[in-house]
Amino acid sequence: MEHLFEPYKTYSTTDIILEVIAVLFAIASVLYSKKNNIKVYPTGIIATLIFAYLLYKWELFGDMIINVYYFVMSVYGWYLWSKSSDDRPVLSISKMSRGDYKISTLIFIFSTIFVALVYFYFEKFGVWWSYVDILTTGLFFIGMYLLAKRKVEHWIFLIIGDFISVPLYYFKGYTITGILFVIYTIIAVLGYLEWKKIWHKENQTV
Repeated sequence: MEHLFEPYKTYSTTDIILEVIAVLFAIASVLYSKKNNIKVYPTGIIATLIFAYLLYKWELFGDMIINVYYFVMSVYGWYLWSKSSDDRPVLSISKMSRGDYKISTLIFIFSTIFVALVYFYFEKFGVWWSYVDILTTGLFFIGMYLLAKRKVEHWIFLIIGDFISVPLYYFKGYTITGILFVIYTIIAVLGYLEWKKIWHKENQTV
Protein backbone atom coordinates (compact mmCIF):
# COMPACT_ATOMS: atom_id res chain seq x y z
CA MET A 1 0.00 0.00 0.00
CA GLU A 2 2.88 2.37 0.81
CA HIS A 3 4.18 2.35 -2.77
CA LEU A 4 0.83 3.69 -3.99
CA PHE A 5 1.44 6.96 -2.16
CA GLU A 6 5.20 7.14 -2.72
CA PRO A 7 4.97 10.04 -5.25
CA TYR A 8 3.27 12.26 -2.66
CA LYS A 9 6.53 12.54 -0.71
CA THR A 10 7.67 15.10 -3.27
CA TYR A 11 4.42 17.12 -3.27
CA SER A 12 3.76 20.20 -1.20
CA THR A 13 1.29 19.94 1.68
CA THR A 14 -0.86 22.59 0.00
CA ASP A 15 -1.20 20.57 -3.20
CA ILE A 16 -2.10 17.40 -1.30
CA ILE A 17 -4.77 19.25 0.69
CA LEU A 18 -6.13 20.82 -2.49
CA GLU A 19 -6.31 17.42 -4.19
CA VAL A 20 -8.21 15.93 -1.25
CA ILE A 21 -10.66 18.88 -1.23
CA ALA A 22 -11.17 18.54 -4.99
CA VAL A 23 -11.79 14.80 -4.62
CA LEU A 24 -14.40 15.35 -1.88
CA PHE A 25 -16.28 17.94 -3.94
CA ALA A 26 -16.01 15.72 -7.03
CA ILE A 27 -17.54 12.79 -5.14
CA ALA A 28 -20.33 15.05 -3.86
CA SER A 29 -20.95 16.25 -7.42
CA VAL A 30 -21.26 12.79 -8.93
CA LEU A 31 -23.54 11.69 -6.06
CA TYR A 32 -25.81 14.68 -6.76
CA SER A 33 -25.70 13.72 -10.45
CA LYS A 34 -26.81 10.19 -9.57
CA LYS A 35 -29.75 11.67 -7.66
CA ASN A 36 -30.59 13.93 -10.62
CA ASN A 37 -30.00 16.93 -8.33
CA ILE A 38 -28.96 20.35 -9.67
CA LYS A 39 -26.31 20.62 -6.90
CA VAL A 40 -24.17 18.48 -9.22
CA TYR A 41 -23.07 21.77 -10.79
CA PRO A 42 -21.94 24.07 -7.93
CA THR A 43 -20.03 21.21 -6.29
CA GLY A 44 -18.58 20.19 -9.64
CA ILE A 45 -17.46 23.73 -10.40
CA ILE A 46 -15.39 23.88 -7.20
CA ALA A 47 -13.80 20.50 -7.94
CA THR A 48 -12.96 21.32 -11.56
CA LEU A 49 -11.36 24.66 -10.73
CA ILE A 50 -9.06 23.05 -8.16
CA PHE A 51 -8.20 20.15 -10.46
CA ALA A 52 -7.51 22.50 -13.38
CA TYR A 53 -4.99 24.39 -11.23
CA LEU A 54 -3.29 21.20 -10.00
CA LEU A 55 -3.18 19.56 -13.42
CA TYR A 56 -1.60 22.69 -14.90
CA LYS A 57 1.14 22.48 -12.27
CA TRP A 58 1.59 18.76 -12.99
CA GLU A 59 1.75 19.49 -16.76
CA LEU A 60 -1.11 17.08 -17.49
CA PHE A 61 -2.56 19.34 -20.12
CA GLY A 62 -5.14 16.93 -21.53
CA ASP A 63 -6.64 16.40 -18.08
CA MET A 64 -6.46 20.14 -17.41
CA ILE A 65 -8.41 20.86 -20.60
CA ILE A 66 -11.04 18.32 -19.54
CA ASN A 67 -11.54 20.17 -16.26
CA VAL A 68 -11.70 23.58 -17.94
CA TYR A 69 -14.33 22.11 -20.28
CA TYR A 70 -16.13 20.61 -17.25
CA PHE A 71 -16.26 24.07 -15.73
CA VAL A 72 -17.78 25.60 -18.87
CA MET A 73 -20.29 22.75 -19.25
CA SER A 74 -21.17 22.96 -15.56
CA VAL A 75 -22.13 26.61 -15.96
CA TYR A 76 -24.09 25.70 -19.13
CA GLY A 77 -25.75 22.71 -17.48
CA TRP A 78 -26.62 24.69 -14.35
CA TYR A 79 -28.38 27.20 -16.60
CA LEU A 80 -30.27 24.52 -18.55
CA TRP A 81 -31.35 22.56 -15.48
CA SER A 82 -32.63 25.63 -13.67
CA LYS A 83 -34.33 27.21 -16.68
CA SER A 84 -38.13 27.02 -16.47
CA SER A 85 -41.21 28.97 -17.37
CA ASP A 86 -44.94 28.41 -17.82
CA ASP A 87 -44.46 27.04 -21.34
CA ARG A 88 -41.01 25.47 -20.90
CA PRO A 89 -40.64 23.03 -17.98
CA VAL A 90 -37.35 22.20 -16.32
CA LEU A 91 -35.28 19.93 -18.55
CA SER A 92 -36.27 16.31 -17.93
CA ILE A 93 -34.30 13.08 -18.36
CA SER A 94 -34.45 11.76 -21.92
CA LYS A 95 -32.71 9.43 -24.37
CA MET A 96 -30.29 10.56 -27.08
CA SER A 97 -31.76 11.66 -30.39
CA ARG A 98 -30.15 11.30 -33.82
CA GLY A 99 -29.01 14.90 -33.53
CA ASP A 100 -27.35 14.15 -30.17
CA TYR A 101 -25.37 11.31 -31.75
CA LYS A 102 -24.18 13.59 -34.54
CA ILE A 103 -23.14 16.34 -32.12
CA SER A 104 -21.45 13.81 -29.83
CA THR A 105 -19.44 12.44 -32.77
CA LEU A 106 -18.29 15.94 -33.68
CA ILE A 107 -17.39 16.69 -30.05
CA PHE A 108 -15.29 13.52 -29.90
CA ILE A 109 -13.47 14.27 -33.16
CA PHE A 110 -12.69 17.91 -32.41
CA SER A 111 -11.79 17.37 -28.74
CA THR A 112 -9.36 14.54 -29.48
CA ILE A 113 -7.72 16.47 -32.31
CA PHE A 114 -7.43 19.58 -30.12
CA VAL A 115 -5.86 17.70 -27.19
CA ALA A 116 -3.52 15.84 -29.54
CA LEU A 117 -2.32 19.19 -30.89
CA VAL A 118 -1.78 20.44 -27.33
CA TYR A 119 0.32 17.39 -26.49
CA PHE A 120 2.26 17.79 -29.73
CA TYR A 121 2.91 21.47 -29.02
CA PHE A 122 4.20 20.78 -25.51
CA GLU A 123 6.11 17.68 -26.71
CA LYS A 124 4.28 15.37 -24.28
CA PHE A 125 3.90 12.36 -26.58
CA GLY A 126 6.87 10.62 -24.98
CA VAL A 127 4.72 8.44 -22.69
CA TRP A 128 2.00 5.92 -23.59
CA TRP A 129 -0.66 7.47 -21.41
CA SER A 130 -0.70 10.58 -23.58
CA TYR A 131 -2.63 8.60 -26.20
CA VAL A 132 -5.01 7.12 -23.63
CA ASP A 133 -5.53 10.60 -22.18
CA ILE A 134 -6.65 11.81 -25.61
CA LEU A 135 -9.22 9.01 -25.79
CA THR A 136 -10.62 9.68 -22.31
CA THR A 137 -10.79 13.39 -23.09
CA GLY A 138 -13.12 12.68 -26.01
CA LEU A 139 -15.29 10.38 -23.89
CA PHE A 140 -15.56 12.86 -21.02
CA PHE A 141 -16.33 15.75 -23.37
CA ILE A 142 -19.29 13.79 -24.74
CA GLY A 143 -20.38 12.72 -21.27
CA MET A 144 -20.45 16.24 -19.88
CA TYR A 145 -22.32 17.61 -22.89
CA LEU A 146 -24.98 14.90 -22.59
CA LEU A 147 -25.21 15.45 -18.81
CA ALA A 148 -26.04 19.10 -19.44
CA LYS A 149 -28.75 17.89 -21.83
CA ARG A 150 -29.91 15.37 -19.17
CA LYS A 151 -29.47 12.38 -21.46
CA VAL A 152 -29.45 8.90 -19.91
CA GLU A 153 -26.58 7.77 -22.14
CA HIS A 154 -24.15 10.30 -20.69
CA TRP A 155 -23.44 7.73 -17.97
CA ILE A 156 -22.19 5.20 -20.52
CA PHE A 157 -19.47 7.54 -21.77
CA LEU A 158 -18.51 8.45 -18.21
CA ILE A 159 -18.36 4.80 -17.13
CA ILE A 160 -15.96 3.93 -19.96
CA GLY A 161 -13.81 7.01 -19.36
CA ASP A 162 -13.74 6.52 -15.58
CA PHE A 163 -12.79 2.84 -15.88
CA ILE A 164 -9.91 3.64 -18.23
CA SER A 165 -8.75 6.49 -15.97
CA VAL A 166 -8.25 4.29 -12.89
CA PRO A 167 -4.94 2.71 -14.02
CA LEU A 168 -4.08 5.86 -15.94
CA TYR A 169 -3.83 8.00 -12.80
CA TYR A 170 -2.10 5.22 -10.89
CA PHE A 171 0.70 5.07 -13.48
CA LYS A 172 0.90 8.86 -13.50
CA GLY A 173 1.54 8.73 -9.75
CA TYR A 174 -1.68 10.37 -8.55
CA THR A 175 -3.14 7.62 -6.39
CA ILE A 176 -5.74 9.74 -4.58
CA THR A 177 -7.26 10.80 -7.90
CA GLY A 178 -7.01 7.19 -9.13
CA ILE A 179 -9.08 6.09 -6.12
CA LEU A 180 -11.55 8.86 -7.00
CA PHE A 181 -12.06 7.30 -10.44
CA VAL A 182 -12.77 3.92 -8.86
CA ILE A 183 -15.54 5.64 -6.88
CA TYR A 184 -16.63 7.48 -10.04
CA THR A 185 -16.98 4.18 -11.93
CA ILE A 186 -19.11 2.57 -9.23
CA ILE A 187 -21.37 5.61 -8.85
CA ALA A 188 -21.66 6.01 -12.63
CA VAL A 189 -22.95 2.44 -12.99
CA LEU A 190 -25.49 3.05 -10.21
CA GLY A 191 -26.38 6.41 -11.73
CA TYR A 192 -27.02 4.86 -15.12
CA LEU A 193 -29.39 2.29 -13.60
CA GLU A 194 -31.19 4.95 -11.58
CA TRP A 195 -31.61 7.36 -14.51
CA LYS A 196 -32.92 4.51 -16.68
CA LYS A 197 -35.46 3.71 -13.98
CA ILE A 198 -36.54 7.37 -13.79
CA TRP A 199 -36.82 7.59 -17.58
CA HIS A 200 -38.93 4.43 -17.80
CA LYS A 201 -41.18 5.67 -15.01
CA GLU A 202 -41.73 9.05 -16.67
CA ASN A 203 -42.42 7.44 -20.07
CA GLN A 204 -44.75 4.68 -19.03
CA THR A 205 -47.97 4.55 -20.97
CA VAL A 206 -51.05 4.51 -18.78
